[in-house]
Amino acid sequence: MLKVRLNHQIKAPNLRVISEEGEQIGVMKTSEALALAEQHGLDLVEVSPVAQPPVAKLIDFAKYKYQQKKLEQQQKKKAKKTEVKTIWISMRISEHDMEIKANKITEFLTDGDLVRIELRMRGREQAFGDQGRQNLVKFLTYIKAPHRIEVPMKRMGGTWSLTVAPSKPVIATK
Repeated sequence: MLKVRLNHQIKAPNLRVISEEGEQIGVMKTSEALALAEQHGLDLVEVSPVAQPPVAKLIDFAKYKYQQKKLEQQQKKKAKKTEVKTIWISMRISEHDMEIKANKITEFLTDGDLVRIELRMRGREQAFGDQGRQNLVKFLTYIKAPHRIEVPMKRMGGTWSLTVAPSKPVIATK
């Protein structure tokens, strides 16, 4: 939760004050707003410090913290959790299998997930690492969804791997 200023911690000379019900009271001096808050038995909480003048609300601070906590929980529920999906291919993969796996990757990318592509080389294939890299580059051409390389291609033992992420669609401006 953000650090908020309340009551005498507010340093701005003038404030736009909002009542507990959300109605605007108006712009007033900080000292007047503090007196109004004490009169109603409430706290003066700075809710928007960057506004001109800063916005403060007359509210019980415990109630304000509770509302903010609930708001954060709602935002966490709505947030999409991205997963890293893994697709394995081999040196001897056929064209048709490449198309099938590329279609699956397109599906994952449109869902907003990251995809790690691993090309595994077994036995004697490991001696032809450069050819494995070429196969992986060729496989990338089969992916139809707009994507960008998140983690560049690297070799670890007998495996070439890279991670692709969905790229944001370009919005045309007039």
